[in-house]
Amino acid sequence: MTRMEFGKLTDGRSVDRFTLTNSSGMQIQAITWGAIITSIRVPDRNGKIDDVVLGYDTLDPYVRNPSYFGAIVGRYANRIANGKFTLDGKEYTLATNNRPNHLHGGAKGFDKQVWDAKVGDATRGATVSFTYRSGDGEEGYPGTVNTTVSYTLTEKNELIVEYRATTDKATPFNLSQHSYFNLTGASRDVLDHEVTIFADRYTPTDTTLIPTGELASVGGTPFDFRKPTTIGARINDSNPQLRQASGYDHNYVINRPGAGLVPAARVVEPTTGRTLEVSTTEPGMQFYTANTLNAAGKAGHTYQKYFAFCLETEHYPDSPNKPQFPSSIIRPGMEFSSRSVYTFGVVK
Repeated sequence: MTRMEFGKLTDGRSVDRFTLTNSSGMQIQAITWGAIITSIRVPDRNGKIDDVVLGYDTLDPYVRNPSYFGAIVGRYANRIANGKFTLDGKEYTLATNNRPNHLHGGAKGFDKQVWDAKVGDATRGATVSFTYRSGDGEEGYPGTVNTTVSYTLTEKNELIVEYRATTDKATPFNLSQHSYFNLTGASRDVLDHEVTIFADRYTPTDTTLIPTGELASVGGTPFDFRKPTTIGARINDSNPQLRQASGYDHNYVINRPGAGLVPAARVVEPTTGRTLEVSTTEPGMQFYTANTLNAAGKAGHTYQKYFAFCLETEHYPDSPNKPQFPSSIIRPGMEFSSRSVYTFGVVK
């Protein structure tokens, strides 16, 4: 574990970068701006190590660019319809920063804050914990919320992401880790990546990408990834859901036989042999295929449409306005707790 300055904001505050490394050569880097994961370096089937997440070489583009590369997004990840919700009889109004809707916490969400950080208990592996205090009324949300997000790198090439939070008023709360993955090392698009999603249902959306409220079967649709299927196999189908999002940007209802950590997805990149498995305690996962991406990234890479995929474990979008969805409301006296594990490996 090492810590060094990554850059300074215009107001003079320093942003630090932590580097976590295990004995097999896997390395994760994360910064205090947005608790962003800036790099995940893993070996391929021949032992060649590449960076498999998108991002930038310096701090400034992370501050200016709205792509959410590697960030913790909140206070509410994903969308809230029309930037409004009613809680305990009171209506709240939020920023509408995604067409008519609220997205990823608003104009200055958790991804645009400097988090405090400290090195954690290394019993399971190298750990860094980020903390942020979100004040009552910040971005329109009620309650002061104290949040901790911990990243642990284990000797099994697992990235464990743990979320904890408390509040002094009832409030919607839904965090997600927004890394953009490309298991080739961002050498080309991800259309050949083979994806399995452990979900029989998904939440269809309206034209502004807000869930309609239906939990629809994936059977017979381009959203069926219950068997390994390449991202590109059906991404250009005429399905209206795909067309209005220009690709995949949908929440999946993870099959959950009980409480605790369950499999959400598995991805295989056939050329390098790299694999990624995701498990989570969350009820949903947003599968996003970087449908509008156009950015100059790390190491001279130019990121374009379909150059990455996101697997955002979370509660369903617009849950504060959908009482039939699992509740995303936290209240005083309770501790929010969630865990997602990203396991990297290879197939020969």
